[in-house]
Amino acid sequence: MKAQVIIERGADGTFDANMEFIKSVPFGLFGQGKTVSETIADFYNSYGEIQAIYKAEGKECPALEFEFKYDTPSFLQYYAFAFTLAGLERITGVNQKQLGHYISGVRNPSEKTVRKIEERIHSFGKEISLVNFV
Repeated sequence: MKAQVIIERGADGTFDANMEFIKSVPFGLFGQGKTVSETIADFYNSYGEIQAIYKAEGKECPALEFEFKYDTPSFLQYYAFAFTLAGLERITGVNQKQLGHYISGVRNPSEKTVRKIEERIHSFGKEISLVNFV
């Protein structure tokens, strides 16, 4: 069974990973860390602990496959090392100052802006994947 996990940046600068609610799964999972990598590792650790509890009780733990997704501010902050705000502005069409506010958590983007950023990042990724180097 596939479960979506949303990675969000907290007000304290740490990251949280929260599993979506699935009616047929009798537990939830959570991970937290200073970096996204730490957060995902902690999330998988939580899943391992649940599996161990089920095994100790002689029960079968639901087999889950996770799909990690970022909220927009977390995505922008996590990849800030690779893209300048000027570069992100050119890719997304969103003003650098606004992007900076989203990254720092001062403001949250509207749903319309989230869709715009997501669509343009995906479009950029598709363009890059079509490039062949010689």
